[in-house]
Amino acid sequence: MAIDITRRNVIAALGTVVAWPSAASARKPERMRHIGVLMPFSANDQEAQDRIAAFLQGLRQLGWTEGRDLRMHYRSGTGDADRNRRNAAELVALAPDVILTTGNETLGPLQGATRIVPIVFVQIVDPVGSGMVASLAHPGGNATGFSTIDYGACGKWLKLLKEIAPDVERVAVFGDHTTSAGFGQSAAIRALAQSYQVEFQHINTPDADAIKSAVAKFARGSNGGLIVTESWLSIVHRGAIIEAAAQYRLPTVYPQRFFVTGGGLISYGHDTIDPYHLAAGYVDRILNGEKPADIPVQTPAKYELVINLKTAKALGRAVPRALHEAADEMIG
Repeated sequence: MAIDITRRNVIAALGTVVAWPSAASARKPERMRHIGVLMPFSANDQEAQDRIAAFLQGLRQLGWTEGRDLRMHYRSGTGDADRNRRNAAELVALAPDVILTTGNETLGPLQGATRIVPIVFVQIVDPVGSGMVASLAHPGGNATGFSTIDYGACGKWLKLLKEIAPDVERVAVFGDHTTSAGFGQSAAIRALAQSYQVEFQHINTPDADAIKSAVAKFARGSNGGLIVTESWLSIVHRGAIIEAAAQYRLPTVYPQRFFVTGGGLISYGHDTIDPYHLAAGYVDRILNGEKPADIPVQTPAKYELVINLKTAKALGRAVPRALHEAADEMIG
């Protein structure tokens, strides 16, 4: 589960985003501390493994050692809401000192199960609007952490789609429209649809077969393109989405880099690994006595644009010079 920490500039981020105590000065209690980890997708997923590896590395740098003064309790899902609720209840029943979790779909069940056990979250869309915290500066309650892309940045996805595929006149948006986070992302894109002269529709599909069927139906029309928003559905079923987009030659914009390394065309979003390394700092602060209510929620400091040149070529799409110059990374 090795991670290229240097490439992702984690060390630089430590000095600017979160103030970390030094491992030498941190005073650790003698008793074993327990950390629960709840992820919404499979433990075998490479992206999940990379994120956990970054978190554990951060803890080690702060002087914590699994098996010596830390015991980890892991629970993972496969995009199933009922399983997320069961996993949340199981972790809370273990009475851990703190729980690390990912996404709105797991934080919701955790907060439903406890308002006492401290929670550090990563990649929460609109935590204030979703009712997860009172405010970014003063979260209140038992949860704090790192938010993800804001709604204002969602319009960038449509702009990028039109830049790399100017002929697109119809756009289908993947996401979980049943959640406030999903609705907010979709609404931000829909608000700009008319100005870009595109027809808009939403695709909310629960499994890989439904995704393939929905994309096949959409592809019957001409001049179509896809936008994938942030949700556990899109992460868990990203393989099916990428495969269907390639099969029907649909230009597609994704919210995170790992979609593009997996064969997607283009992505715009924050780094998905750094926040887990930084989350170790929040966990350390809580284990040393601070309250989540008093630790501000951090927002992404930087968004990255990633383009897969091999996929662009397969789709017959020339990448405009402006995108070449703006890209943070070109793959293929």
